Amino acid sequence: MATRYDAIVVGGGHNGLVAAAYLAKGRRKVLVVERADRVGGILANVELAEGFTAPGVAHTVGRLRRSVIADLKLEQQGLELLTPEVRVFAPQPDGSGITFWADAAKTADRLRSAFPKAADRYVAFDKRVRALASFLAHVNAATPPDVQTPSIADAITGLKLGKAFKGLGAKAGREATRALPMAVADFIREGVGEEPESDPVAGALAARAVLYTAMGSWAAGSAAVLLNDSAGNDGGIAGQSTFAKGGSGALADALARSATVFGAEIRTGAEVASISTDAGGRATGVVLASGEEISAHAVVTACDPKQTLTRLIDPVVLGPELVWRGGNIRTPGATAKVDLALAGMPKFNGADPDQLQGRIVISLGIDYLEKAADAWKYGRICEDPMLEVTIPTLNDPGLAPDGHHVMSVLFQSAPYDLRDGDWEIEEDRLAEITVKTLERYAPGLGELVVARRVRTPRDLEREVGLTGGHVYHGEPGLDDFFAWRPLLGHARYRFAIPGVFLAGSGAHPGGGVTGGPGANAAREILSDLKRS
Repeated sequence: MATRYDAIVVGGGHNGLVAAAYLAKGRRKVLVVERADRVGGILANVELAEGFTAPGVAHTVGRLRRSVIADLKLEQQGLELLTPEVRVFAPQPDGSGITFWADAAKTADRLRSAFPKAADRYVAFDKRVRALASFLAHVNAATPPDVQTPSIADAITGLKLGKAFKGLGAKAGREATRALPMAVADFIREGVGEEPESDPVAGALAARAVLYTAMGSWAAGSAAVLLNDSAGNDGGIAGQSTFAKGGSGALADALARSATVFGAEIRTGAEVASISTDAGGRATGVVLASGEEISAHAVVTACDPKQTLTRLIDPVVLGPELVWRGGNIRTPGATAKVDLALAGMPKFNGADPDQLQGRIVISLGIDYLEKAADAWKYGRICEDPMLEVTIPTLNDPGLAPDGHHVMSVLFQSAPYDLRDGDWEIEEDRLAEITVKTLERYAPGLGELVVARRVRTPRDLEREVGLTGGHVYHGEPGLDDFFAWRPLLGHARYRFAIPGVFLAGSGAHPGGGVTGGPGANAAREILSDLKRS
C-alpha cells in the first residue's frame, strides 16, 4: 500500500526545510520533494573551479531567526555562524571609504572627521531603527488576521501586537506608522542629515532597501523594506554581515539534517508537475514529473505563489479569479549574481583586510541608487550598478586554496527582460561591468580573476525556480505586506484551495533568509492537522 504522508513539502529551499523540520518535530510524517539534485535553493553553494566554493544567491545568513536555530538544534547539526565586527565598507571615488561597525558609537566616532553632521546623528538614528525593528519583529512572528471573519485568536494576536506597539512609546509609535510608507531616501536623510556632505553615508545605508527588489531609493514603501531587513537581525541601521562557515549551503545542509533527525524524508531530483485534488477541490497530494503520485493530508508549497497558482494547481479547480490574481503577482527580477575566483586578495582603496570582512557596498548616494533602478525600468543593464560584495574567504579560508579568495557580488539592477539584446550574449557584458566597477575602488582586481560565474534573473528562474528571477518570491511593496501577502484573503498560510499551504518567501513575513515563513506556516499546519 502506498505511503500517505501528513504533509508533502514542495521545494527544498530554506523555508521548505524549516517547515518540514518543524512538522516532523511535531511528530508528523513529512516528505520534502526537491526538483534539483540537492537542497538549498538560494542558499546552495556554487563550485567555481577546483577548490573554489562560492556561497549561494544569498551570501549572508544573519537574518535567520534565533528561535529557528534553537528549536531545530541547528548548531548541533553543524551550523557555525561567523560574525565579524565590521558590517559594511563603502568605498568612495576619492580613494577613501566609510566603515560601519556593529558598535554604533564606534561607527559615529569613525565618521566624525569626514562626516561630522552624520556622526552627530548616527547613534540616535541607530537607536530609532532598532526600536521600529523590534516592533516589526513582533509583526513578523504573527499570523496575519482573517480580515473577513476574524476569530478570537486574531483578537488575541491583535492585543499582543497592540501591546508591542504601545511599548514603543507615543513618539516611536507615531514614527512607526509614518515611516513604513516612506521612501528610504527621505527616511535615511532624516536620520543622518540632508546635507550634501552626508549623502555618501545615506547611500551606503539605503542600499539594503533596494537590494533584490525593483525599487529605487525614492519608491514609496522602500523604508519598510529596510526596516523589515533590520527586524531580521540585531536591528541596527548598518544591517547584518553574518556568514555560515562552509558557505550559505552549509545552512541548508544543517536544516536538512535537522529535518531528517526529526523524522522527515527528503527526495531530490523529484520535480512536482502538479498538485492533485479530489472531486470537491481539496488537495490530496502531488504528481511528480515522472508520473508518480504521492498522497498527503496537506501539501505545503515553498515555491513562489505565482508559480503555485499558475503551474501547480489545475485552473479549473482554482477558478478564473484566482488564476487572474495569481498571474498578476509582481515578480520583476532585478538582481544578478556574479561569483569570482581570485588568485589573491584584492586591495580596496581606503581599507585594510579587516574592514572588508563584512559587506562591501558600492552605493555612492541616494540618487545613485535611483539611477540604477532607472536602468532596470527601461530594460537596460545598469552601467553604474549598486553592488553588494562579500569576500567570504576572509572569514572562512577553507572556501578557496591557500592564498586565493572567493568574491560574491550581487548586481543591482539587471532586468529579466532586456530591451535590446539577449542574456546569452549580454551576461559577459554584465560580468565586465561588475569587474570594471569594482576596479575603480580595487585597482588590479581584474588581473586576479581566474574563474567566474554569472547568474542573470533568467538563470535564477531556470536554475532555482524563482518566477521572473525574483529572490523574494514577489515584490515587497506596501500592497504586499502582512495581511496582503501574497494576496488579500490568502495571507494566513492556508493558500488558494483547502489542503494547500504556502511556506515560502511569498508568504508573510516575506523574503530573506529568516525561516519566518516556514516556521509560521508550520505552526498553522500543525494546528489544522490536529483538528483534522
